[in-house]
Amino acid sequence: MIMQALSDYLEYLDIEKGLSENTIESYRSDLSFFLNNFNSFEEITRTRVSNYIRELRENHFAPSSVTRKIASLRGFFKWLCANEYISQNPTLTLEQPKNPKHLPKVVSIEEIEKILNNNLNLQQTLIVELLYGCGLRVSELTNLNVDDIDIKSGMLRCYGKGSKERIVPLGKKAKYALNKYLRERDFLVKKFDIADKNLLIDQNGKIFSRQDVYNFIHEQGKKIHKNISPHTLRHSYATHLLENGADLRVVQELLGHSDVATTQLYTHISKKRLKEVYFLINGEDSK
Repeated sequence: MIMQALSDYLEYLDIEKGLSENTIESYRSDLSFFLNNFNSFEEITRTRVSNYIRELRENHFAPSSVTRKIASLRGFFKWLCANEYISQNPTLTLEQPKNPKHLPKVVSIEEIEKILNNNLNLQQTLIVELLYGCGLRVSELTNLNVDDIDIKSGMLRCYGKGSKERIVPLGKKAKYALNKYLRERDFLVKKFDIADKNLLIDQNGKIFSRQDVYNFIHEQGKKIHKNISPHTLRHSYATHLLENGADLRVVQELLGHSDVATTQLYTHISKKRLKEVYFLINGEDSK
């Protein structure tokens, strides 16, 4: 009964909510971890849920992990009540802890240039230009098809969280990298007889995965002595736009944020950077 309800809920998240495969897998993992302790919904009380959360904290789960697991439980039990699997919601009065907001890590324009000047091949150059120059998420990048690119109009179509479509402008450097890469891609498609329309193909005819991109960016980070991820380049894109006078609402649209409050985090980075530069120029300690 419990696992069947979970299966139905995950199907609801997929079909009706349109959540990504990775998000649904996170829900599956979080909820299974909790539900495996019970044989029926009658056993799940407010006390048992509170004890579970306390045990997570005592076992030193990261605050972000605890918050995510609580959110998973609240969403699941709300759905169970709405669909009459249960009559009472044991998570109804559960407080959602607020995680402290950490400013995202960013790299400088000079560090981006250093990465791009580090003997990258055409695929690697394009990855950096699309992550940084277009602010794409790694999943948006690896899911790009050739048909999503319109170099002539200078636009790119991608699908963000919840399969939400957005159009992103291509800068000169990104268009240049695309033009060069697409010629090589045509050669690879013929050489390896590839039918897939996925944009990113490596020199061995393999489609780039999320992990491939993570590994590549991590290696580039070592060369500038920073621990970075693909999302670091997205953060840097947003920060540099705001530092150069871009409107907050425009940046929100470019990033595909549904809530401008998410985008506002980057204004804090810009202010922090402004403070650092001010004190550097004046020979003072910013702390």
